[in-house]
Amino acid sequence: MGHTGMRVSPLGFGGAEIGYGDVAQADVDRIVGTAIDAGINVFDTAECYRESEAKLGLALRGRRDDIFLFTKCGHGFVGGPAEPDWSPDLLPASIDHSLQALQTDAVDLLQLHTCTQELLAQGDVIRVVEDARTQGKARCIGYSGDGETAAFAAQLGVFDSLQTSISVADQQVLDLALPIARLHRLGVVAKRPVANTAWLRADLPEDAYARPYFDRLQSLGFDWLAGDPAESVAIALRFTVFQPGVSVAIAGISRPERIAANVAAVERGPLPDELVEAIQARWREVATPDWVGLG
Repeated sequence: MGHTGMRVSPLGFGGAEIGYGDVAQADVDRIVGTAIDAGINVFDTAECYRESEAKLGLALRGRRDDIFLFTKCGHGFVGGPAEPDWSPDLLPASIDHSLQALQTDAVDLLQLHTCTQELLAQGDVIRVVEDARTQGKARCIGYSGDGETAAFAAQLGVFDSLQTSISVADQQVLDLALPIARLHRLGVVAKRPVANTAWLRADLPEDAYARPYFDRLQSLGFDWLAGDPAESVAIALRFTVFQPGVSVAIAGISRPERIAANVAAVERGPLPDELVEAIQARWREVATPDWVGLG
């Protein structure tokens, strides 16, 4: 992954669903075991995903050395503030809390979680994660965010990776940030790679997490979205995984059976060039200035 030396699998496990979805520990254990056995070696979480870190910490006991463990700091943690807090005094405590919850001495990647461009430029938050790396609490450091701030973070020359939203419904960073990340040899972690499969819902409430993707896809109108659901998911996933510069795509999984389907989709390789070009051309034709990257 970039210059980090990590040989990551093309698919990774996203820990938000097990934190927000009230998934039982026994189910998390089964999902994590299935993922590792299927060759997935990246597990990404955050201290703000409720019980996700603690559940992963339990599920990974005895298998920590088999995987690369990523987490994020800056958006509050269990027992601490619920809102983003970028105080240089709080962040080290948040990082230590994450390590304790994950039952590990160090994570492979510690990421600043969607802090502003102003905070990145000011520098204190970066020094905190750099200190964590110096202290051996993190092997690498990164930034997780979108849009202009992602591009700004990528060009700073201080991070090892960039995590950002990439999907058929979220293509802003393909031209905005990915070329910069490639130039600086950053590992790129693609989040929300299948746009929360928003097109598979008959409708979504206006305040639903995936609603912006639902609305965008209505406008984009890709004909393959109306086909076989499994095939449409495979097309969307392959579009993201094989974008130039993407190291790993993080998919949230709450059902073990989805793992085999996702792995099989990626094993089919890149989409035909003409389909990728058509998807990107349609985005450029339809996307409006407010179709910015979504966290």
